[in-house]
Amino acid sequence: QVQLVESGGGLVQPGGSLRLSCVASGSMFRIYAMGWYRQAPGKRRELVATISSAGSTNYADSVKGRFTISRDNDKQSVYLQMNSLKPEDTAVYYCQMQGNYWGQGTQVTVSS
Repeated sequence: QVQLVESGGGLVQPGGSLRLSCVASGSMFRIYAMGWYRQAPGKRRELVATISSAGSTNYADSVKGRFTISRDNDKQSVYLQMNSLKPEDTAVYYCQMQGNYWGQGTQVTVSS
């Protein structure tokens, strides 16, 4: 049984930074791609960033140059470093593992 647990969300001012973490249970982490998605109120869930098992990354255009996804296979964790945050980044952020496994989400609010 795969479980994903996110942490690191919170309230931050525009221009600030946050680092999200996601810890995975199970034995397949190191061979699966991982991703971060987000869903703002009244909007569809959207891709933020993905990272393959080999470490190749992909980003939504809206976060390129500001967000960085990384993974630590020994800790079975994936991270999302978010810099230069904007109010439009406000959303619930979800960790996802290849195979359609999802975490419970962590709220990120960017507001002054």
